[in-house]
Amino acid sequence: MGNETISKSEMLDKIFDITHSLYSQMCVTADTTKNNHAEIFRLITELGSVIVNADRASFWKWEKDKHELWTTAAVGEERIIIPENTGLVGKALAQKTAIVTNDPYNCPDFNSDVDKKTGYVTKSIMVMPISNCKGEFIGVFQAINKLDEGGFDLEEDTRKLSLAAFICGIALESDTFLEDSLHDKLTKLKNRIAFHNDYARFKAEAEKSGEKKALFICDIDFFKKINDVNGHNAGDEALRHVSSTLAGSIRPTDGVYRWGGEEFIVILSNAELKDAADAAEAIRQKIMNSVCMFEQTEIKMTMSFGCTEIDFSLSAEDNIKSADEKLYTAMQTGRNRVIA
Repeated sequence: MGNETISKSEMLDKIFDITHSLYSQMCVTADTTKNNHAEIFRLITELGSVIVNADRASFWKWEKDKHELWTTAAVGEERIIIPENTGLVGKALAQKTAIVTNDPYNCPDFNSDVDKKTGYVTKSIMVMPISNCKGEFIGVFQAINKLDEGGFDLEEDTRKLSLAAFICGIALESDTFLEDSLHDKLTKLKNRIAFHNDYARFKAEAEKSGEKKALFICDIDFFKKINDVNGHNAGDEALRHVSSTLAGSIRPTDGVYRWGGEEFIVILSNAELKDAADAAEAIRQKIMNSVCMFEQTEIKMTMSFGCTEIDFSLSAEDNIKSADEKLYTAMQTGRNRVIA
């Protein structure tokens, strides 16, 4: 896209079109089979690029626990992940202030890797840190290639971009609260609320494609003994160890959830009962042959499993009950086994 200047009237029309789309997106009836957050962030990013008349823009989320930044919306490029202390976005967060460069290839903080990969030529960049309602910085808004001659103006374009940055901050904070509510704090796995949300999505997929799905429920054998012998901190570490093993053993299309206490549920896409039994058996062996280290103590565990093929004519609770009955049989007949 070449240099072009649009009138204030044209810009307002574009802004109103985008904000109307945002409003419409927020007013859509809740649908647990869809996640419209990506579209909301895309629209907010587009709003920012229009306001400052930029060729493209991206919004970067700061994952503090992982020490990285990644784009939740990027116009013209796939998702990118970078260390938190690198690039102009990292510098803007560190300095807690907006940054402009109209000569990026001579800027030591500019990372040209994306340009080299895509052939895009970056001529000017503006980055603006975003905060939540507590004043804590949580991300960065980035606009690239000002379409007006002369590039970005730090004072004027910061004033203009503040609207999109403000909306972005509110949207990200809301998105973060939602994500937190769907995950177990100890294990980082999805929780019961997320299970029921995902179950509706799995059901819709099955009804549309006819694809079979299965699930298994599993329980750590004699978990109380781990707590009694080694303490509750050791029990927490055991739960994290099992959670990590479960999460690392499933496909991106599957789902793993902490059901409560030492119980977990896994939903498998495109799977029949035998597939669930095979997957459960592989995990059973992984757990049995692994060691959980807590301080200087080795903790050995086994798990019991109950499997079922999901019948979507029944409720989620009835399908779980079917698997739970098999889990009970596994626990009553010696534990450390898979019953399907």
